Amino acid sequence: SAKEKINWMSIEEVNLQIKNESKPVLIDLFTNWCYWCKVMDKKTYNNSKVISYINDHFYAVKVNGESKDPIVWNNKSYNYNSENKLNDFTGYITQDQPGFPTTVIFSGPDVAPASVPGFMSPREIEPILKYFGEGNYKSQTYKEFTKDFKATW
Repeated sequence: SAKEKINWMSIEEVNLQIKNESKPVLIDLFTNWCYWCKVMDKKTYNNSKVISYINDHFYAVKVNGESKDPIVWNNKSYNYNSENKLNDFTGYITQDQPGFPTTVIFSGPDVAPASVPGFMSPREIEPILKYFGEGNYKSQTYKEFTKDFKATW
């Protein structure tokens, strides 16, 4: 049987889906040359618990930070910036602190993104996914949430 995979969507698909059913959006911000992006794809995004959790609780999108194509998010278009060789969307979702990989989570279309730079193992990404995936961000800070968090992956 084929190994289960994350249901990666295009950003266009997510823009349409969140109008019908609101779920947090997870963005895997990567570049083609990024070594740790490839390691995260292989080790984290291939982990069965990560796959299952993301597919159940998030819309997942891979975004190339260096995309030359316009990226439309929340009815705003972001273009390639030849000065810094990045798409302006990269600056927006990383608060102008780009790094690769970066995991970005939007809890809603009009909410500022939460970005976590760097490689994360399944065990490291678990509390972040559960904080947003289970709606804990609505009632407590991440620090409060992680104080009593017990990792299971």
